[in-house]
Amino acid sequence: MLKLFNSLSRKIEEFQPIKPNQVGFYICGPTVYNDAHIGNLRTMLMADILRRALEYNGFQVNEVMNITDVGHLTSDNDTGEDKMEKNAKNEADVLAIAKKYTDNFLNDLGALNIELPSKMPKASEHVPEQIEMIKTLIAKGFAYESDEAVYFDVAKFPQYNKLVGQNLDDMKLGARQEVVKDPKKKNPVDFVLWFKAVGRYQNHILKWPSPWREGFPGWHIECSAMSRKYLGDNFDIHAAGIDLKFPHNTNETAQSESANGKPFANYWIHGEHLLINEGRMGKSEGNFITMQTLVEKKFNPLAFRYLVLTTHYRSKLNFTWESLAAAQNALNNLYQEVSSFAEPKVGCAQFEQNFLEAVNNDLDTPKALAILWDLIKTGEFPTSAKAQTLFKFDQIFGLKIKETWELAKKIPESVKKLIDERESARTAKDFTKSDDLRKQIETAGFFLEDTVDGYKLKKKY
Repeated sequence: MLKLFNSLSRKIEEFQPIKPNQVGFYICGPTVYNDAHIGNLRTMLMADILRRALEYNGFQVNEVMNITDVGHLTSDNDTGEDKMEKNAKNEADVLAIAKKYTDNFLNDLGALNIELPSKMPKASEHVPEQIEMIKTLIAKGFAYESDEAVYFDVAKFPQYNKLVGQNLDDMKLGARQEVVKDPKKKNPVDFVLWFKAVGRYQNHILKWPSPWREGFPGWHIECSAMSRKYLGDNFDIHAAGIDLKFPHNTNETAQSESANGKPFANYWIHGEHLLINEGRMGKSEGNFITMQTLVEKKFNPLAFRYLVLTTHYRSKLNFTWESLAAAQNALNNLYQEVSSFAEPKVGCAQFEQNFLEAVNNDLDTPKALAILWDLIKTGEFPTSAKAQTLFKFDQIFGLKIKETWELAKKIPESVKKLIDERESARTAKDFTKSDDLRKQIETAGFFLEDTVDGYKLKKKY
């Protein structure tokens, strides 16, 4: 059985889907005002590993990831400029910015071999659904209107803190009392469902008509509205980075359960931070690293995927260039070892069982990687069996092991000729010529290893 740490219960639980063999899965996606940094991408990798693990266990997964292109302000406290509009002068600018960074994000997912979600709805294209949910919240008495906005009334939802497990007095509130400017806001922790286009937001570029005045939705309501549309009132798994646990996921839960009258997500999966120099990664800290940065420094994007796999998703990962280089070396060694493996046949059952147990124990990818290397090093099985099992492992790892193995099998004719010449030189005991030919083969990108059963050819990486 697949077991996952549920942030809601704060314990590891056996995963039980609502519908047999089917999983409704929501992951908080990007705000497309800039490129995603590798900390954001660690969360996407965590979700990808989870989805692959579900599929490995035979589940059919309906994964939904939002694209935030309106409503996310520069502060999570419902203040500041809209991130999407900060550098835009008109609607065309906003749409162009959103398209550019959405395309870049999709390219990043592709480079990391992340499976695309079933649906990637945009917040700006689901404003009617958000308005309908706000109308329901007002009708049920969970929301109220001021001259500036429509707010969710946190006092009406006693379980508001259940996801974070802290008393409200100990929590970082939505806004400090001294900076609350709306005199009709009841409580500092009340959050915005709809911003009215008045005062500081009267020139907001993206605006829609609503029962409360022309304006735009708050950040949190989009995920509630879109998850309900595509997954229903109650679904199986909601994943996100740990930084979204409060206020975003907390606010999602409050408004969804209040509007729908049902539990929101049954399992909450949160991935920990990626650190750099033991500190938070972010633009304000001046250490904003993107996938493009890694590519420009000649790193294989899958080396970053490998690095992420070496640390459990619920543990902080401190990124250094040295650790990424080590991950790339390990990945290259893996490719090099596998390049000489024979055509896959019947696999290694015990290794596959051990691997499944590691994966199903709350996605223990570090242990799963250790099992992979144990398999490569063992002399107990032929390489054909190892290949069969490694390719199966890669359904979870996503390191393109089989694709790399297939490419390595395409030996250039020039290299084949050098190998034949070397075999002839060895037979003639012309070891000087044999060594010279070995060097030529290495220059062409391959290693030769002589064994009692003949030579073994490995691709250099």
